[in-house]
Amino acid sequence: MFNAATRHEAPLDGLTVLDLTVALAGPYATLLLAGLGATVIKLENPARGGDHARNNAPYFGSAGMRLSRASEDDMSLAMLDRGRNKLSATLNLKSRRGRELFGELVERADVVVENYAAGTADRLGIGYDFCSALNERIIYTAISGFGAARPARKGMDTIFQALSGLMTVSGQEHDPPIRCGVPFGDMAGPLFAVIGTLAALHHRERTGRGQFVDVSLVGALTSMVATEPFDKLEALGVPTRTGNTLPRLAPFGIFPTADGDVAICAPSDEFSRGVFVAMEQPELAADPRFATRDARVTNWVELHALINRWSGSRTTRAVLAALEAQSVPTAPVRTPGDAVRDPDRIAQRDTTPLSHPTLGPVDNLYGSGVPIRFSEAHAGYDRPAPRLGEHNEFIYGGMLGRTAADLRGLTDEGAI
Repeated sequence: MFNAATRHEAPLDGLTVLDLTVALAGPYATLLLAGLGATVIKLENPARGGDHARNNAPYFGSAGMRLSRASEDDMSLAMLDRGRNKLSATLNLKSRRGRELFGELVERADVVVENYAAGTADRLGIGYDFCSALNERIIYTAISGFGAARPARKGMDTIFQALSGLMTVSGQEHDPPIRCGVPFGDMAGPLFAVIGTLAALHHRERTGRGQFVDVSLVGALTSMVATEPFDKLEALGVPTRTGNTLPRLAPFGIFPTADGDVAICAPSDEFSRGVFVAMEQPELAADPRFATRDARVTNWVELHALINRWSGSRTTRAVLAALEAQSVPTAPVRTPGDAVRDPDRIAQRDTTPLSHPTLGPVDNLYGSGVPIRFSEAHAGYDRPAPRLGEHNEFIYGGMLGRTAADLRGLTDEGAI
């Protein structure tokens, strides 16, 4: 049973969020709000088996890790990560009784977050107008592919990457479009949704009024792409697609070693001199081709070729040691598995071990943490993802005062 009294003090303690989201974009936004201390009530449609991310392979249960569900207690790794610190209640918003229950929750809530296609919530009769009529202080955050004011269109991460221009800024000049492996199309928007929600809450503190917060996934990602003037740089002779290097900051990029790859970031004169000393070619610092930042940018092809030849003949450890001795920013290129298990990241709670709601910790499985540390508050995840409808009694009985007989009746008629 969830007990709010056991929670550590957190920045968003005391806030109640109604979570109508599914898949990744919306649930990631509410995961962050939960990690910052809000009480997040995940409302899931019982007729569809809840959030469809519950049916995303792979799964973990008593039979171990599998690509297909094998036992009653199997839970998808997606839900083990995105469901943490949330309460789960089943609710059918297409039923009259379900909408009534939702309205009662809205009266007690601070925030509603949904990621339906634009216009869907209004068609269901549970949109911002409905919610604000019941609670003028409600913050209603809508995350959609193309924005609430645009006609509803189907969109997923790859669609947003394609439309934003992201796919054509990585790789070599003649490569086909490259999809980024991290689903930034689905993850940039949630960050802005959380920022917008927190800003709206602050505005409410001053005005007493809630408001509608509208976040477009393609808009959020395109906004990020727009921080670099790729087209203007290309007009000046700096190609947009330069593989693993960034010519306008040369020497800068990913360079091969005899047994791996390293990142080297040395845009300043001081750092570039450090690279040349590490290469045992300090005279390059006086070479007219490389003596100034503008010269290095102009002659980036030659410069990067020299570094490639040097690094490619040495081990990763030797290259890192030589560069670090000169205080040059450098790092090995790691796999995701190695990165999320970095002891420093775990100690900082940037990544955290995942647990199953009934089976406990999952051996050697890590998920995202809250990469923010506060001097006077706690943030992070201390409860595993809930089973579908696990907190029906707490929410409908404890919060709304429904009796056990009421809950049986609501279940029988398909409202919860």
